[in-house]
Amino acid sequence: MVKKYKANRKGPMPYIIALLVLLPFVVFALDTEAFLKQPYILLPLLAPLALLLWSFFGTWYKVVDGKLRYRSGFLTGEINISHIRQLIVGETMWAGIKPAIASKGIIIKYNRYDEIYIAPENNSEFAEDLKALNPTIEIIYKQ
Repeated sequence: MVKKYKANRKGPMPYIIALLVLLPFVVFALDTEAFLKQPYILLPLLAPLALLLWSFFGTWYKVVDGKLRYRSGFLTGEINISHIRQLIVGETMWAGIKPAIASKGIIIKYNRYDEIYIAPENNSEFAEDLKALNPTIEIIYKQ
């Protein structure tokens, strides 16, 4: 069974991307002559934009052969669903491994001390699907 979950794309990320897209036009409007002499001034602006676009469009979660696989830009990995102990739904983790681009997602606690933060489009469906595969998972819903 393979089930793919889309990432939640709500939050500040679309606004940050729009700002980075508009920034070269603002630089061009402010100093057209310098911009035309040195067009490579765009390069420092394009690198962060490329990373953000990669994360924005390349974030997903899959359940494949008893494992949860995730990707968000350069962050990739997998977790055995049988090792998941607890899901905290509706919470945001501010430090640690975060293959997510939105807040109010799911903190997954697995193994003994490991945890990761993800943000699928539908937290409840994702949590219930994992619980169906591993009934020992404790699910905690936060407001």
